[in-house]
Amino acid sequence: MNTKKHLILVGFMGTGKTTVGKKLSKQMEIPWVDLDQWFEEQQKMTIDEYFTTYGEDSFRQKESQLLCKALEPSHSPTVVTTGGGIVLRSINQTQMKEAGWVYQLTASPSEIIRRVKQDPHRPLLKGNPETRVKQLLKEREGMYDFADWMIDTTDRTIDEIVQEILTHWQTNTV
Repeated sequence: MNTKKHLILVGFMGTGKTTVGKKLSKQMEIPWVDLDQWFEEQQKMTIDEYFTTYGEDSFRQKESQLLCKALEPSHSPTVVTTGGGIVLRSINQTQMKEAGWVYQLTASPSEIIRRVKQDPHRPLLKGNPETRVKQLLKEREGMYDFADWMIDTTDRTIDEIVQEILTHWQTNTV
């Protein structure tokens, strides 16, 4: 029996996870949980502020706890959008793979830089955003490969990406 029921979006920052997840949720008429937004609501501060105050290790621990809650088997099927670093803990990868269909969104480095370089709420991009994006992409190379499906979002519309995910989802869950 297939116990996978959630639709989970992973990928590097700036690949479109939140935007795509929100639209998927509306089209599928199922709940949507964005872990970064949920984190900020619970902590009553931005992720950037949390990083500055408590550090990345504390953030990753709390992020893992929220992932556990979002993927509880008792929940109805849900679209879950994650932060780009959720894959840094292998336990998170395992949990996502067991609980749902995991879709990796990617984009070219130049597209990612274009999308995120002006965002002041990216704690890992402090300093030189172009250099940091390239460095983090290299550090995380292969970490998203556990996903069931990979979609390059470079030069694609949100509707095209959503349609590809829906087609794959419907083919594999019916």
